[in-house]
Amino acid sequence: MRTAHRTCPICDAVCGLRLTLDGAGRVASVKGDPDDPFSKGFICPKGASLGRIDEDPDRLSVPMIRKGGEWREATWEEAFQAVDQGLKDVIDTHGRQALAVYFGNPTFHTMAGFMYRVPLTQSLGTRNVFSASTIDQIPKQVAGGLMLGDPMAIAVPDLDRTDYLLILGANPVESNGSLCAAPDFPGRLKALRGRGGKLVVVDPRRTRTAAFADEHLFVRPGTDAYLLLGIVHTLLAEDLTKIDVEVNGLEELRRLAEEFAPQAAARVCGVPAEEIVRLARELAAAPTAAVYSRIGTCTAEFGTVAQWLVDVVNILTGNFDRPGGVMFTRTAAVELFRTGQPYTAGNWHSRVRGLPEALGELPVATLADEIETPGEGQVRALITVAGNPVLSAPNGPRLDRAFRDLDFMVCVDPYLNETTSHADVILPPPRMLQMPHYDFLLLTVTVRNYARFSPPILPLEPGQRSEAEILARLTLMVSGQGADADPAMLDEMILDQVLRGATEIPGSPFEGKEVAELRAGLDGDSGPELMLDAMLRLGPYGLSLADLRANPHGVDLGALEPRLEELLCTTSGRVELAPRPLAEDVGRLRERLAVPPAELVLIGRRQLRSNNSWLHNVGSLVGGSNRCTLQINPDDVTRLGLGGQAVIRSAAGELTVPLEPTDTIMPGVVSLPHGWGHAGSVQRVAAEHAGVNANTLTDESVVDALSGNAVFNGVPVTLSPCEAGELSSAPA
Repeated sequence: MRTAHRTCPICDAVCGLRLTLDGAGRVASVKGDPDDPFSKGFICPKGASLGRIDEDPDRLSVPMIRKGGEWREATWEEAFQAVDQGLKDVIDTHGRQALAVYFGNPTFHTMAGFMYRVPLTQSLGTRNVFSASTIDQIPKQVAGGLMLGDPMAIAVPDLDRTDYLLILGANPVESNGSLCAAPDFPGRLKALRGRGGKLVVVDPRRTRTAAFADEHLFVRPGTDAYLLLGIVHTLLAEDLTKIDVEVNGLEELRRLAEEFAPQAAARVCGVPAEEIVRLARELAAAPTAAVYSRIGTCTAEFGTVAQWLVDVVNILTGNFDRPGGVMFTRTAAVELFRTGQPYTAGNWHSRVRGLPEALGELPVATLADEIETPGEGQVRALITVAGNPVLSAPNGPRLDRAFRDLDFMVCVDPYLNETTSHADVILPPPRMLQMPHYDFLLLTVTVRNYARFSPPILPLEPGQRSEAEILARLTLMVSGQGADADPAMLDEMILDQVLRGATEIPGSPFEGKEVAELRAGLDGDSGPELMLDAMLRLGPYGLSLADLRANPHGVDLGALEPRLEELLCTTSGRVELAPRPLAEDVGRLRERLAVPPAELVLIGRRQLRSNNSWLHNVGSLVGGSNRCTLQINPDDVTRLGLGGQAVIRSAAGELTVPLEPTDTIMPGVVSLPHGWGHAGSVQRVAAEHAGVNANTLTDESVVDALSGNAVFNGVPVTLSPCEAGELSSAPA
């Protein structure tokens, strides 16, 4: 038996784990790492199941090629040749705009996913770039770009020092946090209350997070922007503001909020006017306070407006870039993705629907349009990396049909799933324990400055290819270098570019030094590790990869400190309180004040032992509370005359679903978890607990106007009793 340590790679909490492995390299136990200075031994059910996830017998271990509808195993050389030829045929016949790429959520959790994403995208030479960002988080980034000039400047609540926390549309007790890395979120919330602070949760469901709270308020899905504007109106009307950062647009903000008095906001959002006023006064009166909001507000029609207003409230109450308020993490690795240039959007538009680009991506809600619609630039070949958009994207069944018509598709994925089943070639990355791990992106949103590197625990088997090699080979193929090009060539090109640039930056630790000398001094066993070492040496703490190797439990780099001044890069040099695109979208909000709400709307929900569709093939993570049921208020069951199952219909489609009556959800709202719908899957556990695909009901024609994010919350639906022939046979 031996013990190994690593960061959990499953969700956003970056918890440290202690694994015990037997002599054959199998995981005997997984526990929290008590010596990790950030997570301090905390572990959730997902992390505890890491061994079973990693050793899943349904994971692919060799490349797969599909011919005539039949799958067969292939050698890596054969698979790379097939990918090279398939992509080359499409490029030669239709041009590079016929290519598209989709990056799934797990790419944000791997070193190779971070390192090769930009080179692969640039080498493809296409504008058809899609990712899970427009399913989840991009409204937060667009709002930050418009307000601060930097879409990567994401303020997180200073959980360990705040006196008052308002959470909207987030359930971190079950999700472990999102765009806010905070191991043991429940413990931190308990500590907040234990030191005399107050926790308020606003959500259409009485979630596990709401159960921790001093107070829970129901809100109609998709109306958070009205609630927040009611708070802004009150702060301004009652002169409760204490702004301590340089801002532009205060008077314009006052004008925008004028028509959203608490009484008007209450009629739409369902939170009583007196409660809106009280929230505003409490936020203003608290010694320190933070407003935190996530997926529930991002995945709504006015997601970007809501994310903007969250930080407007933080600014108006004097809690922006301030201890105990919301602050910005200072990472150990230099942040190469920060350009220092003011954010711009709409640099190009999608071919079919004319949707604007944001952060170099088009909305995944229009991917099916681009595949199905003939004409110049029609997407005919698709690369997916660690994604399952058939289950995660809006109107997944349409994508399911569209993928059948592609000329060529290649997937980098460990599973044969609902999306990869359409591929011509599947290139499986190694198991998680065979890969090095460093959270380049998640460590930009930790609630405390921290760094941790995890070397591979298990070696690659003979003939295996690392994720880095797979992505590097793909990048070289699409750039015309062929299937046999040496991936180390790409690594050296990237390193040379980074090091050469660093020698020319005034004040850089590498300023004026020789590139060859710097390269010779880097430490690492792979391209991603060498890149990490360079980025650490260029970072603000003067660390190196050797330093992190010498501290396997992680390094505490201290509490968050103010750093807005170095991040702000608007044209004015000030925080923009009322950027024009957001001000214009408030006009749409104003028009909706007179529109009666839908009688019944659908929302998603987080589950404690689930994250995305790929976790549903682990027995310890399905069943119990992790079931695919439609939560519904008992009053709605009685009112609609429903039984144990019902037919739910939207503008996009319909499903037959098992009902779970519960008074934890407000009347007029129903909830389905995401990521299910595995009927017919070759993944054995997932097939036994198939559930239904909630995105059969989401309408890809409706998106957040400013970010293009798909709308999963507040979807109008109807419910009706099942007829005898409609009873679902799919297990939940």
